[in-house]
Amino acid sequence: MPRAGDNLSAEQLKQNFADLPAPLELDEALTDAARCLYCFDAPCTRACPTHIDIPKFIRQIMHRNSIGAAQTILEENILGGSCARACPTEVLCEGACVDNTLLKAPVQIGRLQRYACDAATAKGVRFFEAPPPTGKRVAIVGSGPAGLSCAHELRRAGHEVVVFEARDIPGGLNTLGISAYKISTEFSLSEVELVQQIGVDIRLNHHVDADGLRQLVADYDAVFMGIGLGRTAPLGIENEDAPGVWEALDFIFQTHTKPFEDCEIGKHVLVIGAGNTAADIATQATRLGAEKVTIAYRRGEEAMPAFAYEYEYMKSDGVLFDWHAQPNRVVVSDGVATGVEFIRTKLADPSSRTSKLSTISGSEFVICADMIVKALGQVPLSGLLDSLPNLKVDSGKVSIDPATGATSIPKLFAGGDCISKGGEIVDAVQQGKIAARGINGSL
Repeated sequence: MPRAGDNLSAEQLKQNFADLPAPLELDEALTDAARCLYCFDAPCTRACPTHIDIPKFIRQIMHRNSIGAAQTILEENILGGSCARACPTEVLCEGACVDNTLLKAPVQIGRLQRYACDAATAKGVRFFEAPPPTGKRVAIVGSGPAGLSCAHELRRAGHEVVVFEARDIPGGLNTLGISAYKISTEFSLSEVELVQQIGVDIRLNHHVDADGLRQLVADYDAVFMGIGLGRTAPLGIENEDAPGVWEALDFIFQTHTKPFEDCEIGKHVLVIGAGNTAADIATQATRLGAEKVTIAYRRGEEAMPAFAYEYEYMKSDGVLFDWHAQPNRVVVSDGVATGVEFIRTKLADPSSRTSKLSTISGSEFVICADMIVKALGQVPLSGLLDSLPNLKVDSGKVSIDPATGATSIPKLFAGGDCISKGGEIVDAVQQGKIAARGINGSL
């Protein structure tokens, strides 16, 4: 498989993976902050899952107190910098902004949040100190956004916290699973450092299986499970595991685990799926130098799961779209995938993502590609969940008390993708906070 460095220089690739959108300069931040109306009972704050006091931090930026603004943000969301980069602000805080109605354009809340958090990171400011110890010990399984958020909240309450992470790098999908033009590896690890600063112990290369989880529940005063999800959902078609067919996260991971020039990239990349992960893959592929990138989706444009801004990124990068295309089989030549055979579909309601779908007989066609990426979402870690007979699971999601994060097993709490089957960073952060408060109350 060709490498990105075969066609693009290291400097070109660095430019291609520069932050999107670019960070605000001081004058831009001050100008946009001045647009805020500082609403009473601000709808932007209510729309934020972590309930950051958005008018307050924007006012602090306007008064050139970016460090104070960062503290306002991080008090409610310790991963505020990541959320500023990758949050779907257009459907959350900015979607609720009153200026949407008055001026047809919201205050750029996400970029202002990033401006404040980056200022604090650049100065190495420490905002939090752990209080005197309570003598209670809590184990966190998984160092993704939910686990880090829960760990930070519990440490701020004075509890001893140990995080067990299966990989050799902390941060979960925040570090490895989001394309580098949104969140770089270095930035994600700087947020992990914020959590470690107050004494959270993160142990890497420590895989926790069912027996290990039961032992943690026995040994600790409480356990939080933030295990995320497993592999990419299979297509269920012939040859889908042939060489040249990639899982979504494996493709994204490489931009975080090796130099951009060493990343594998095909000339013609075919992405199956049309959600936000598929959008990350398609945009990343263009930035790695693919000559042609195609998104194939079994439904139509109206039912596309990806957010509107992700769609705009893809279109601006020249990504092609083939709608109403359901994969039949991976085409293989000399043992290597060379494309995918599709069949056309029709839907009772084209705008619905759940509308009944049928295929059109005789409409088969092939899209040629030397790299095929499956982006259909991830499946639950059923092996682990099923081995805990007292754990209540509903349709692959761990069932919890939404007010406390408590599962059906005493002392065991959960949050993140294992309870939602896939959500946003900001949702996972809030679920970690809720569980931390539930654990603290139980202790």
